[in-house]
Amino acid sequence: MGKNGFEQFGSHLFDDRVMRERLPHSVYESLREIRDEGKPWDPEVADVVADAMKTWAMELGATHYIHWFSPMTGTGSGKHDSFIDGVKGGEPVTRFSGKMLAKGESDASSFPSGGLRATFEARGYTAWDPTSPAFVFGTTLYIPTAFCAYTGEALDQKTPVLRSMQALNKQALRVLRALGDTETAYVRPTVGAEQEYFLLDKDLFDKRLDLKVCGHTLLGAKPPKGQELEDHYYGSINERVRAFMRELDEELWRLGVPAKTEHNEVAPAQYELASVFSTSNIACDHNQIMMELMRKVALRHGFACLLHEKPFAGINGSGKHNNWSIVTSGGKNMLDPGHEPEKNPVFLLTMCAVITAVDKYADLLRLSAACPGNEERLGGNEAPPAVVSVFLGNRMTHLLEELAMGHELEHESLGPLLTGVKSLPLFTLDDSDRNRTSPFAFTGNKFEFRMVGSSQSIGLANAVTNAIVADVFHDFADKLEGAADVESVVREIIAETWREHRRVIFNGNNYSAEWAVEAERRGLYNLPSMVDAAPAFTAEKNIAMFTRTKVFTEAECRSRCEILLETYAKHIHIDASTMLAMVSRSILPASYEYLARIGKAEALVEHNGCACASAKASVEKLCVTIDRTAGAMEALRRALNELDSAHLGESVRAQKFRDLARGEMAALREAADELERQVPQTYWPFPDYCDLLFDL
Repeated sequence: MGKNGFEQFGSHLFDDRVMRERLPHSVYESLREIRDEGKPWDPEVADVVADAMKTWAMELGATHYIHWFSPMTGTGSGKHDSFIDGVKGGEPVTRFSGKMLAKGESDASSFPSGGLRATFEARGYTAWDPTSPAFVFGTTLYIPTAFCAYTGEALDQKTPVLRSMQALNKQALRVLRALGDTETAYVRPTVGAEQEYFLLDKDLFDKRLDLKVCGHTLLGAKPPKGQELEDHYYGSINERVRAFMRELDEELWRLGVPAKTEHNEVAPAQYELASVFSTSNIACDHNQIMMELMRKVALRHGFACLLHEKPFAGINGSGKHNNWSIVTSGGKNMLDPGHEPEKNPVFLLTMCAVITAVDKYADLLRLSAACPGNEERLGGNEAPPAVVSVFLGNRMTHLLEELAMGHELEHESLGPLLTGVKSLPLFTLDDSDRNRTSPFAFTGNKFEFRMVGSSQSIGLANAVTNAIVADVFHDFADKLEGAADVESVVREIIAETWREHRRVIFNGNNYSAEWAVEAERRGLYNLPSMVDAAPAFTAEKNIAMFTRTKVFTEAECRSRCEILLETYAKHIHIDASTMLAMVSRSILPASYEYLARIGKAEALVEHNGCACASAKASVEKLCVTIDRTAGAMEALRRALNELDSAHLGESVRAQKFRDLARGEMAALREAADELERQVPQTYWPFPDYCDLLFDL
């Protein structure tokens, strides 16, 4: 790249600049209308676009193309096909037609489908998403696509997002038209995702089976220092890590991903990267690209990148914050209150729609942040609890309450920040302080959904958010359209929102025990585990909402519930099997070896007529802990074998594996971690937490 890296921004992206240069004007306009105005797909433009895209990609060194999609596994997928379509005169003939661009095929039965596809029903289609730009990475042209079954059901993360954007656009435009806006052509949800991650030395990573297989530690005694001093957060970045961040930035910028903010996070060896806002579907693609590149670039610098929500016990885990807003075609943010929010009906109705939606469908929002690692993180003093609430800040809460009560509102101007130092600049205070404990917090002109897990695709979180707000907008539009007095209807909606849904507003400490009690009193959902959250997909009210908005069919809802439960059970099974392998093949043999040594030493001392009480006590204590560990290992093995031989439905099986994780696996970890404290590091078969977290 150039001196500052920005000269190459988007150089490997088939974006507006490239399309305007390489496509006929009529073809470019057709694509723009599809992307910006939601016009139907025009097959007539496909051949022209495909030829231009192939020529451009090959100039950048591409030899292959891939229909890149995100199945329910959460990873980026696709098969690589070369542009070669034959040989003539000893020379390869390259071809890339509109049909090849627009549609691909994949084995739909080999991806999670929740019963939508059987093994003998294998056909699935990838369909080009022209609203998300193609890009060249390495020697491959990546074409963002949706993935669906032969019968049309969505098998991926992207299709529901695109459907939800259509639903939100339709209903938001109805509201705007009812308020007198005749100019806005379309409305889009925008998202800026913050991604947390850990970096470990790759050589140490390779020495731990749990990290290699499961992506997180299953065993490990607490180190003498963790994050107690808060000295890692925003601290000086290690030079080796800084070099990784620099290369990651440059790789992302080439692909048009606007990586912006990076810093040390709270836990040792933990970091964060955030990107600039994009429309929902592109933001989902950007975050997927970011996660894949983090892993690849880390390897070049001798690191392993961990995206698991809780890689280490006893210190903060990783999540991602989904910053969500709605923007009109004219660039107006519908969640921007302006200087006088009480006179801004678009803002007030949008705010009311979000509050209503979060209260009515809090179970779905919690579901959208459900993954096996996240329940180990949610509810600790590091992430929001499993109870979904909305933070508005005192000023905005007071505004809604006064408007709902019909009171005259006096506009208060906020004063400057007073530091007591004359040489420091003065600036106006924000409307409220920031509440980092809130799951769904208003932060001035957007909502920050803080519950999403670091390993997750942000697709479901955004599909749900868009859908539930669209559903409430539909109700608002029904009330507003044809009303003789629109202003009075707006006031009625505000009053109803406050009366029916203020229970979901909480501006205090979500980490506190008192809030858990208060939330229960208010009747708010508390879904602590993925197993508890998954059935929200099949709740009657939620299926009705998804079918009304056309974001999911009933069959898709039921299939996704099954996939979540099946995924949970599989993850815990892998964790349990890995734990058994580590204890039986490494930890116990190492402990026996050390026991033999100190036992021999203790016997030798006693043989020479000396009494060493501490040595004898150490041998006895070690024997007790080894037996305790071996017993816990066998208990876990028996429980796992029983589950493997049982014929259980997905829901019951997931519940049993949750109990296994909280019972037998937790007991084995406790025993093995105590054993680690007694066995010297020279005998312990794995790098410990100190090595892993403080080796950089």
